[in-house]
Amino acid sequence: EWTMKTSIVFLLCISVFPGFSQGRVVREDETGFAECNVFFPGQVPPEGFTEPFHVKICQQYNKEPRFATLYSTKDKIPLYSAFKFTKPAQSEEENWLVEPQIDDPENDLEEMVREADIGGTVANLGTNQALTSDYVDSGYERGLLNPSLLNEEDFQVATYTLTNAVPLSPALSKSWHRDIGKVVEQALIPHCSKMDHLYLLAGAIPSSVQVKGKVSVPASLWLAACCDAPEGWSLGLVKKVNDENSLADLTVSELEKQLLPGVHLFKGNCGEDKQSQEKREAVLQVVSQIRSGEQVGKNNDQETKDQPVGESNNQETSGWMRRVAGIIATPFIKLLELIIYIFVELVKSVFYFLWLVVKRVVGTILDGVYSLWNGMVSYLKAVSMVLISIPYDVGRVIINIFLGFLQIVRDVLSLTYRILSIPVGFVLHLAAFPYHTICAIPSVLKDVATGIGGTFLLVIDATAAVLHSFYFLASHIIKRFVPKGSSDD
Repeated sequence: EWTMKTSIVFLLCISVFPGFSQGRVVREDETGFAECNVFFPGQVPPEGFTEPFHVKICQQYNKEPRFATLYSTKDKIPLYSAFKFTKPAQSEEENWLVEPQIDDPENDLEEMVREADIGGTVANLGTNQALTSDYVDSGYERGLLNPSLLNEEDFQVATYTLTNAVPLSPALSKSWHRDIGKVVEQALIPHCSKMDHLYLLAGAIPSSVQVKGKVSVPASLWLAACCDAPEGWSLGLVKKVNDENSLADLTVSELEKQLLPGVHLFKGNCGEDKQSQEKREAVLQVVSQIRSGEQVGKNNDQETKDQPVGESNNQETSGWMRRVAGIIATPFIKLLELIIYIFVELVKSVFYFLWLVVKRVVGTILDGVYSLWNGMVSYLKAVSMVLISIPYDVGRVIINIFLGFLQIVRDVLSLTYRILSIPVGFVLHLAAFPYHTICAIPSVLKDVATGIGGTFLLVIDATAAVLHSFYFLASHIIKRFVPKGSSDD
C-alpha cells in the first residue's frame, strides 16, 4: 500500500512539474539513440560498441533530448556521453537521478527519477547501475562526463544522473571539468564557424579497479570533438587518471585505437583526411596554452557589441598583445617543457638503471641462495634416504639368514627320513608276516572244504547222468523192438 501511494505521489509530481528530467532507454527496434541522434554528426552514432551489456540512453529534459549516453551495465559507468555546448552555467545544484529501466525493464517509469524519492517502486535497484551508496566513504566523487558547467542552468538537472557519472578523485574531477571547460570555450567554440555544428563526445575507458567491488574506476578519460562546418576539423584529448595534470592531444584515429577494436567515433572520421590543418593547428595552439596554464582570451562577439567602442578597442588591443606575447612565449615554454622532459627522462633513466643493477644483484644473490638451498635439500634428502634404508637392509639380511637356516633343517630332516625309511619298511613287512599267515588259514580251510564238496557233488552228478543215459537207452530199445500192444501193457 505504501509503495502504491509513493508511486501515485511520484506520478502526480511529474504531471504537476513539467520541468522534470527524463531519460529513456532506447529499445532494440529503434535506430541509434532515437531522438538523441541529433548529437552525432550526420545523426550517426559511434560504431563498434556492440557488447550486450551496452545500453543506449536518450537523456531528456522537458520532453526534449539534451544528450545521449552509452552505459555499461557490466562496469556500471558510462562509456561516453554525446552532447553540444549550449551556454556556460552560472550556478550548480546537485539533484542526483537514476534510470529505473536499466534495473527494471518492466517498470512503467520511462523517466529518470531522484534516487532519494524512488522508494520501492523499482525492482532490483542497483543491479545494473551505480548508486550514491557505492560512492559513500570510497574516496571517489561522481565525476560527470558531460560537465554541467557547459550547459544552461535549467539543463543542468539532466546531467546530474548516475548514468553520466564515473568514479574520480576530487582533484581529478576538478581538473577534468576545468580543462574540458577551457578547451571547449577557448579552443573549440571560437574555431568552429557554427556552434551548433560542434559535436562533443566525452568518455571513459574502464579499468580492472573497482569501487566496493562494483563500479569500475576509469583508466583514462577522453574527449573527441568534431566540427563539420564547411572547414571541418576534429580533435581528440586524453587525460590519464594517474596524472591529473596530463592532457594529451591526438587525432580521432589515434584515440579510436585506445578504445575497443573496430570503434569509429564519427562518421567518416569527421573528414579527418580533408580537414583544415590551419584550423587544427590553431586549436592545438590554444590547447597547448591551456595545458601550460596560460590564460587564453575569449572572442565573444555579443559582449563586444554591448561594450563601448573605446573599451572594445582596448580589449582588442589587450587581446592582440596577449596573443603576441603568447606567440613569443610559446618557444620558450616549449623549450622549458623540453628541458623538463629531458630532465625527467634522465631521472627516470638513472632510476631505471639503478633498478636494473639492484634487480641484477638481488637476482644473482637470490639465485645463489636458491641453488644453495636446493643443494642442501638434495643432500639432506639423500642422507635421509640412506639412513632410512639401513634398518630395511638389516631386517632383510636377518630374514634371509633365518630362511636359510630353515631350509637347512628341512634338508636334514628329509635326508634322515629317506635313510630311515628302508629298514623300517622291511621290519614292518616282516612283523606283518605271521599276521597275514594266521589270517590266511580260515581262507585255506574254506577253499579245501569247497573243493571236497565240489568233488563229491561232481561224482553224484556224473552217476546220475550215467543212470539217466542208461534209462534213456533202454527205453529207446524197448520202444523199437517190443510190440505196441505189449508195450502199452
